[in-house]
Amino acid sequence: MKNICAHQKDSQIIRFQLGRKMMTPSTLVETVSINYEDFSEHFLTCGTCLCTYDSQEHIPKLLSCSHSVCRSCLERIVAATGVRDAGSFRCPICRETIPLPRGGINALPPSFLVNQLLDLMSRQRREVVPRCSTHTAQELLFCESCDCVFCSACNEGSHENGNGSYSHTVIPFSIAIKRMSEILLYKANLCIEKLNVAAENVNSEIGKLDQNVEHTFELINRTFQEIINAVEKRRQEVLGMIKKMRDEKKKVLLDQLTMIQGEKSTVEKECQGLQNQVEVRNITKKISDLNEKIDAVKNFMEPRENAFIKYEHLHNSAFSEIEAALNAFGRVRTSKTFPALCTADVCDTSAHLESFSLLRTVDYHGSLQSAGGDPVVIELRYENGEQVEAQLLDEGDGTYNIRYTPEQVGIYELHVSIFGRPIKGSPYHFTSSEHINPVICFGSAGAGDEHFLQPAAIAINKAGRVFVLDTGNSRIKVLGPSLEFVQHFLGDGFEERGGTGIAVTPSDSLLVINWRTRYVTELSFDGTLVSQFTHSDFVEPLSLAVNSKGEILVVDNNLKCVFVLDPSGKLLRRIELKRKGIRHSRFVSLIATGPQDEILIADSHIHVFSPGGEFLREIYPDGRNRGHFGGITYDKKGHIIATRSDKNKHYIQVFNFISGQLLYCIDSADAKLKRPAGLAVDDQYSVVVVDLGNDCVKKYRYK
Repeated sequence: MKNICAHQKDSQIIRFQLGRKMMTPSTLVETVSINYEDFSEHFLTCGTCLCTYDSQEHIPKLLSCSHSVCRSCLERIVAATGVRDAGSFRCPICRETIPLPRGGINALPPSFLVNQLLDLMSRQRREVVPRCSTHTAQELLFCESCDCVFCSACNEGSHENGNGSYSHTVIPFSIAIKRMSEILLYKANLCIEKLNVAAENVNSEIGKLDQNVEHTFELINRTFQEIINAVEKRRQEVLGMIKKMRDEKKKVLLDQLTMIQGEKSTVEKECQGLQNQVEVRNITKKISDLNEKIDAVKNFMEPRENAFIKYEHLHNSAFSEIEAALNAFGRVRTSKTFPALCTADVCDTSAHLESFSLLRTVDYHGSLQSAGGDPVVIELRYENGEQVEAQLLDEGDGTYNIRYTPEQVGIYELHVSIFGRPIKGSPYHFTSSEHINPVICFGSAGAGDEHFLQPAAIAINKAGRVFVLDTGNSRIKVLGPSLEFVQHFLGDGFEERGGTGIAVTPSDSLLVINWRTRYVTELSFDGTLVSQFTHSDFVEPLSLAVNSKGEILVVDNNLKCVFVLDPSGKLLRRIELKRKGIRHSRFVSLIATGPQDEILIADSHIHVFSPGGEFLREIYPDGRNRGHFGGITYDKKGHIIATRSDKNKHYIQVFNFISGQLLYCIDSADAKLKRPAGLAVDDQYSVVVVDLGNDCVKKYRYK
């Protein structure tokens, strides 16, 4: 390109070629000029001794604070009293504390950018004052808004606002170059810092790897030495058994040998002098004795023990089992999991409900891991710093289930780390709300398959079938576990819109109470009529329950009593609720049974009676005369669940049966209850509630 910049007499010139178009269509910026002395003073001079950097004495060194200082100045600073002992010194420019490397000043990294500039300056001495190629006396400008270089004479006012001033941010290009150089230096130093941190992290991981391998070696040696010790112990035991057998056998043989020697000595002694014996009678007697002895010696001819000792090790499958066990003994595991790419699904939740978060592990390439076993560490904390219990379940397929139950309303912080390194997004923050929304809502006002009209009560059998007493439509609506419609029961028992209570019996049938006809009707789960009975004393029977013995408990609101009947309808006993010291509200319409067949009666509060009718205690006395319950049940897991209405507030309450303590309330912000009535629970900590005011049923989790 043609050089059209004028050389200055008293200064060296640095010329840069620019690869960007100007705002005018006919010109290009070919060269820029910067004063070399200014450039050298700002970038190539040590800020402490004001000497120009070189490759000998004033070698530029880069400090961790991003400043560059020559080696000579740093050596003088380090030579000061106490610096070497302290292991650090202060930057002479910004006064930040700089750690002194083990190798001293020479170990500090060189300022590679300054060295590159020195090399550039040694090769070129060009002007750095930017000039227009057409208007050589016109200094070039830089528009920060448009990110372009232009000449004010060539520009024809495209960056101006019409009154002679610039509407964009415009600065001299020489200043822009200086700023860019500073930004470049800053970014370079920032990049170096991050690379240093990365190198430290990798070196740290290498150190941990070596430590883990050493620890693993020690563990392997120790465990295999234990096996060797066990084998050696068994070897000594077998050798000991052989020695013991040998000693026992040898003792028998030695005893026999001693007896033989004794007999031999006796014979030799008796035979001494026989050659001189002349008495025939004596000789004959001796011969007879020796004949007897010879016969007796036959008993010594056979060793009384044998020399048989044989070692067997293939008599059973022990050897192959040991070999198989040794082959399977010990396992070395490793992992390709890359924590920085692993993620966890963490969502807002409701207080008092068990929540789940799924952790998925991946490798460096983002591929899902197919095996578990990673050392995952979780820590859950409430907003006040209090630690909350959380459980980790390894699914064995590279995923991990994190379970926790936030008991308080507020913000929680979940920390998840693998190999001591946080996963992507950790710590996670989520909010625990006081509101518990229903899992499923079903129904609306009407008479169709998906409609209700004044539903009053509900029951759930062991199979999860839901039976809703649809009083206004004089029927029972049967729903599946997910509240999907199954069928309707029509017929006797809930005519005249009088059905108000429903229960499941231990013999797998349904009982319905009709307050208008005063009849108790038993139905099979397919709607077939089983039996029907009443009692002459019934006046206003509103609710019923069945205890573990199959006894039917009917509460009469008018008489303020409970009738206890057998399955055929025979009256067993009558429990009066109106007693001295026990106050009831105008309505006593709800009944349920407890874990030991206790009788639970609810009106404005809850009374607990023994199966025989003895008053035991009162639950929730604070609720007296401030509202009333609409339904009550016991979940066989230690909880009483009840629906309650207080003025314009409608909610579900969960009590601890033993203590009577109110644990929490279920109140949905998105699907508010309106006159909740009967309710029933299943085995999955779910409660299905009849919402009388909204003509529907709603299913909630309550644990």
